Order: sequence, then C-alpha cells, then structure tokens
Amino acid sequence: MTIYDQLLQFPLFQGMSHADLMEVVTHTKFGFSKLAPEKYLVKEGDACKHLIFLTHGVLRCETISDDHSCRVIESVKAPYTIQPDHLFGLSQRYTTTFKTATPCNMITIDKQEVLLLFDTQLVFRLNMLNIMATESQRLRHYAWRSAPKSMRERLVRFFFSRCIHPAGPKTFMVLMQHIADELNDSRLDISRALNAMQEDGQLTLHRGRIEIPMLERLLM
Repeated sequence: MTIYDQLLQFPLFQGMSHADLMEVVTHTKFGFSKLAPEKYLVKEGDACKHLIFLTHGVLRCETISDDHSCRVIESVKAPYTIQPDHLFGLSQRYTTTFKTATPCNMITIDKQEVLLLFDTQLVFRLNMLNIMATESQRLRHYAWRSAPKSMRERLVRFFFSRCIHPAGPKTFMVLMQHIADELNDSRLDISRALNAMQEDGQLTLHRGRIEIPMLERLLM
C-alpha cells in the first residue's frame, strides 16, 4: 500500500483532491517507524509533539483516573490516530498510555509540519477543526443526556464514559466500593447489579477486576 493510500484511511486527509494529497506527500516530512509487540508508543504524561497515525497493527491502551483508583485497559486497531486533539490546547500531553499488542507500523508528522499543512491545505485544516468541534460538542452534550433509569443503566454509563472506543473488549481494574462512591450508591447495590450482568453473560467479575468481552453488548 502506498503512502497515498495509507493517508486516505485517516479522517484528517479525507476529502482532499488527488492533486492536494500528492502535494502533501511531496512536500511534507513524514516519519516512518515499526515497533515489535509489547513496546511503548507513548505514555500518559508524555508531551504531544507529533501526529501519530497507526497504519498497521493493534495497540493496547491504558487510561488511569487522577486518583489511580480506576484503570481501564482496551485495544484499538489500525487505522487509528493517536489523540490528535492533544496536539493543541491547554494540556498538550497524552492522557493514555499506548503499547503495541502486535507488530505495528506508524506514520508521524511533526507539529511544525502540521502547522504548515494548516497554512497550505484547507481541507486538512477543516478536518482538524471538525474533529475538535465534534469532541467538544460531544462532551458538552454529555451532561444533558437523559438520566439512567436503573442501576444497570448507571453502570453501563460508568463503563462507556471511561473508554476511548465504545466497542470491543475492556478490562476495568477497579473496586466495587469505588464504583459505589462514583455512583453515590451502596456497595451492596453495585454488587447485586454487577452479578446480575454477569449472569446475563455481559461481563465477568474478579477480585478488583471486571472483564467486559464486548462493551457494545451492554446496550442490548
């Protein structure tokens, strides 16, 4: 697959004409890298100085709450862009640790090159604005959604709100007491609801760990 075809997999380059994309390929300094399994790509807190495009492979993602009481482990597969909205803004650092689960190939673009693309490529600039605006609107709307009507619905919202990708297998390293504190309910009620979800095959409970085979099935 040529770099032209690889770039077209990503939202930032979609909608560009053939001529514009060829200009990008010709004049932009790209970095190319490969990582073996179990290698760190970026860690939480690292400065975000590049756009990183995963073109092949699977990454394991780990996100930790500020008080370290909840840790979420999930996977994303190519094509995937690593937190493009963190390249600018108040905090220009990654908030999730990304580690290779399989052999991975990446294309990177330095921040200065991204700024040059903003100057020369209108479609690229609009695509980045759309990504940031969509994320902002999604977060702003979150507080106005209908309140969950049952404990199960509250738990489903708890799980979904802490994931990068709203589908696939997830591992939550969290105590029931922490979930109870977050949802302002008793540990007993949380335990009953989680055990009912386990009986329905939606998740598996372990000591300090909750395994969810397919997150999207919680909505069924």
